[in-house]
Amino acid sequence: MAITAAEIESLIRDSFPEARITVQGDDGQHFAAEVVDESFRGMNRVQQQRAVYASLKGKMDGSAGELHALALTTRVPG
Repeated sequence: MAITAAEIESLIRDSFPEARITVQGDDGQHFAAEVVDESFRGMNRVQQQRAVYASLKGKMDGSAGELHALALTTRVPG
């Protein structure tokens, strides 16, 4: 079952309601996302990305995952 960019954004927004989120991609499996959020302050890049991946609630888990690939950029607002 394919997933949409809007669905990905909604999942991320549930965990990061104040974030600036951009999700691109339209093939249903491969996407790129940028998440800019103040809550990332003090976290290293790996911690930031793990937090975002956790917000996807298993959508990327194994071969049965709806989301095959997500190129993820995270940062603190500048």
